Parts: sequence; structure tokens; C-alpha cells
Amino acid sequence: MGKITDLLNLRDGEDDRARTLEAVKKNITFKGANLWILACAIIVASVGLNVNSTAVIIGAMLISPLMGPIVGAGFALGIYDFSLFKKSLNNLLTATVVSLAVSTLYFYLSPFKDVQSELLARTSPNIYDILIAFFGGVVGVIAVTRSEKGNPIPGVAIATALMPPLCTAGYGLATGQWKFFLGAFYLYSINCVFIGIATFLIIKYLNYPAVKQIDETHQKRVKYIIAFLITVMLLPSSYLAYSLYREQQFKKNADLFIENEFTDKGYTIVYKKTDFGPKIRKLELAFLSRRFSKAEITALTKRLNQNKYLSDTRLIIRQDSTDRLNALKGDILNQIKSSENEMNLKDVKIMQLEKELSRNKFDSRQILKESRVLYPAITSLSVSRTALINQKDSITAVTAVIYDAEKDLSKTDAEKLQKWLNERLLVNNVELFRKR
Repeated sequence: MGKITDLLNLRDGEDDRARTLEAVKKNITFKGANLWILACAIIVASVGLNVNSTAVIIGAMLISPLMGPIVGAGFALGIYDFSLFKKSLNNLLTATVVSLAVSTLYFYLSPFKDVQSELLARTSPNIYDILIAFFGGVVGVIAVTRSEKGNPIPGVAIATALMPPLCTAGYGLATGQWKFFLGAFYLYSINCVFIGIATFLIIKYLNYPAVKQIDETHQKRVKYIIAFLITVMLLPSSYLAYSLYREQQFKKNADLFIENEFTDKGYTIVYKKTDFGPKIRKLELAFLSRRFSKAEITALTKRLNQNKYLSDTRLIIRQDSTDRLNALKGDILNQIKSSENEMNLKDVKIMQLEKELSRNKFDSRQILKESRVLYPAITSLSVSRTALINQKDSITAVTAVIYDAEKDLSKTDAEKLQKWLNERLLVNNVELFRKR
């Protein structure tokens, strides 16, 4: 038992407590050099998120001084130094406001406002982020109390990731996307609270002396506040983690259902879409040649809903009418073969016109939905294939895209939209026209 106690002893290698407290107080203040470092780190992190560079984001986290006031607040609660606690919170508030202001200004001025994967990763916190923040905070405060500081601090800065959520919140403010702002700021709050709580617990475990003796009522009040903060952060993040688990199970079981019911039977799936929402769950499929009757679809839906992870899921099988039209055309041609040549010519002309119409037809509704994800300002859109004739009677084939928007697209956004439409429509002749 003694060997285990020695093995887990945190007091071995502990620095002088007065020196540790002085170092914590020094790292709390945000003015002068610390403020400049913070602003520069925020810009570096914002650039990293903007260009989706993990290496740049890690670099910004390493130079960030944000950990100071958070550790200071937890340290102050542990020794019941409420003046230090108040000072830590004031400096943390200053750092947060400055960080949000700098990141918002950067993303407002930046011409690149596309949502990257590194940004999206900071908008849906869950219970795993709490675990990372808490145990990262434990490592951080242990390192702060050591006489030899070692290398944990850079690792803690990376693991707890205080900078990216703040920058993502700034992105949400700059682009008016409140879902991004709230999700990212909630993640930042989780990190701050649980780093502080980890610091408080380690300081209590190490028996740091209180600055002044306070009565049991005040001690209970501090414990109640900490319990309240843990609950406030834990409940929403637990719900989000559970929602993420359910969504993953939904997709996994949907893929298994498709494999068992269709793929293993040799049916070729040409389109698949899953939609998992709090109220609506859908599984949409389309097949190359296999057609299903209403009775078959009803039976498939029943089997689908027998899976507990797929219950209340609506099965939609898109059965394009192309096959039936082709079969109908074949019957008509067989009848026309016995008719006059004039009727044959008319039917061939009709088929050619139908083929031309089909080739020039685009799903403008779907393209509008997709384009609004990239450019929310677009309110309407129409796509058609046409020909431009100039004064010399030369003809140029173009794919005309007529759109309307709440505000004019910048030249850069218009060029990016044009390039995207060329890729989306598999053409190289898209021309944009703003509806007037």
C-alpha cells in the first residue's frame, strides 16, 4: 500500500507554494505584451480555420496565453482568495471580448467565408469535450505546481483548444450564423469551466492553505456554485453526445438494411440519401433498373421500422418514369412501323425533341438549395441551355444561370459560383445573369 501511495504522490517534486502562487498571479493579467500576443494568436488561429490548416491552428494554440486567468480562477477558489478570483474573471472577460472582436473583424474582412471542416468541428460540443477539458486542466495545474515545469503545458494548450472555439464564434458573428456562434462559444465555456474545476480540485487535494479562513457557509456556497456549473455544462453536452450516438447508429443500421435488402440481392443503387432529424427521419433510394410495387415498399418499410435505431423512418424509393416512357415509346414505334412514312417522321421528330428537351433540362430547385448553402444571399435561380447569336450570326452555346439575390455578389463570389456551377452541371460554358 505504501508503494502505491508513493507512486501516486503529487507532493513529490512540488514547487514552493508561494512561488507557484506568484507565477499564477503573474499569468492572470492581460495588458501590454500579453494582450498583443493574444491578438496575434487569434489572427493566426483564424487564418488556420479559414484555410483549413490544422498545423497553423496548433501553432496558434501554442502561443495563446488564455490558460492564465482560467487556472487563476480555479486556483483562487481553491485557496478562497476571492479578490484573486474576481481579478481572474475580469481578465478572462477582457481576453474573451478582445479575442471575439479580433476574430470577428478578421472574418468580416476576409474574402474567404466558406465553411471548412475545422470550423464545423467546433460547433457541436459533447461530453467528450468535457472529458478533454477536465483532464487537460488536471495536467495543466499539476505542471504549474511542479518545481520542474517540463513539457505538459504545450500539450495542454493543444488538447483543451481554447483558441479555435473563440475564432469560430467570431466567424459566426461576422457571417451572422448564430448556430455557429452559440455552439462554438458553448465549447469555449466548457473548456474554461472544467479547466477551472480541475485546478480547484487539485489545489484542494494538495492542501494549499487558504488566504483567509472562511466559515462553513461560504465553503458550501463555493461547492454549490461549482456543482451548478458542472450541471449546466454537463446536461446539454450529454444530450448532444447522445444525439450524435443515435445519428451514427441510424446511419450504420441504414447501411446494413440497404446491404441486406438490396445490395446482397444484386440491385444497383444509383442514389442514396439519409436524413436524421429530431422529428423527421428519411431514407431515400433510387435504383438503376429494379422497380418496386406499393406492396413491396410497404413490406420494406415495415422491416425497416422493426430495427430500433430505424423506427419511425420513412422509406422513399424514387422510381423515375424513364423506364416506362422508354417502354411506351417502343410500343408506339412498333405501331407506327405499319403506318405512313409521314407519321414515322413525326414520331422520330418528337423523339428528337424529347431527347433535346431532356438534355437541356436541369433541376433548378435542387441547384438552388445547394447554391444557398454556399451563398445564402441567393433567393431564386433558374438554369437553362441556350444559344447566343451575335451581329455576325455566329452562334455560341451557353448554359445560362439567371439568379436573384438579396445583395449583389462580389466579383470573387460570382467567379467562385460560376466555377462551382460548371463542376456541378458538368459543363464549361456557364454564364451568370442577375435578375433585374
